Amino acid sequence: MASAPLAARNRRVGLVALLVALAMLGLGYAAVPLYRIFCQVTGFGGTTQRATLAEALTAEAIARSAGARSFSIRFDANTASDMPWTFRPRQVTDTVQVGQRDMAIFEARNESSVPITGNASFNVEPEQAGAYFTKIQCFCFTEQTLQPGQEVTMPVLFYVDPAALDDPNMDGVEQITLSYTFHRAKG
Repeated sequence: MASAPLAARNRRVGLVALLVALAMLGLGYAAVPLYRIFCQVTGFGGTTQRATLAEALTAEAIARSAGARSFSIRFDANTASDMPWTFRPRQVTDTVQVGQRDMAIFEARNESSVPITGNASFNVEPEQAGAYFTKIQCFCFTEQTLQPGQEVTMPVLFYVDPAALDDPNMDGVEQITLSYTFHRAKG
């Protein structure tokens, strides 16, 4: 008789353990998208912000009225080891006034004999600048497919948010680096 309650407890413990294992598996799959969302919202880890053209025009007007300072922007381009592309910025550095829209051009060429689809991950250094480096338009928002030997130019339209002027952590920052790495798209 005592074995019936023991069997019920064992089933309950087994069911709880199975639910915990499934929850951990689900969190494992959700961790990357959740972390990406967290970084995009907070600017954590140098993640840039996204803006509409209207927001960019507002930032430009604010900066113009404040007589904003400028930053040197350095552009960096890399490819993953399994990515047979040549990828580089057309111009390595540029000077940009806070709030003023600017455009950087990157060039990519598929050096392989087959079509390759890739997507770019990006980062901004120093980390505290990521919250204020705002991209309006970027090739990193979509996958890029290049045919064998095809070469393309890819623009990035961006600005540095005037709120950077109010952040004491940005006081010593003179140069911001925007870095991209192209990877093969999954699937």
